Amino acid sequence: SDGSIRLHQMTSEYPLMQWNDSTKGQPIIALQWAVTRPAVFFALDASSNIYIWDLLENDLLPVAKQTIPSERVVTMTLLGEPEKANGLLGIVLAKESGQIDIQYVKKKWALP
Repeated sequence: SDGSIRLHQMTSEYPLMQWNDSTKGQPIIALQWAVTRPAVFFALDASSNIYIWDLLENDLLPVAKQTIPSERVVTMTLLGEPEKANGLLGIVLAKESGQIDIQYVKKKWALP
């Protein structure tokens, strides 16, 4: 609820990494690992900002931030085919009106 993200290992109650105030205090409403690239995850905050984290490139801050200005995004999910090496990774955004928007991610964050 405060924008903090914690990375846990299943065998420990203590986080391996913790990023405080990663969204400048905005609650995180969705977070998902990339299905095609294990070191990348995406976070959606309550202000419709999507943060892209690539832990191999930078483990302190997100590598990119994209604001969806047109309408509030209420949730997101990722789609892709991890068994294929084509590097296609999409973000499915559900907007407040019920509209669904699919955007494709740059190859550098999608390739295995």
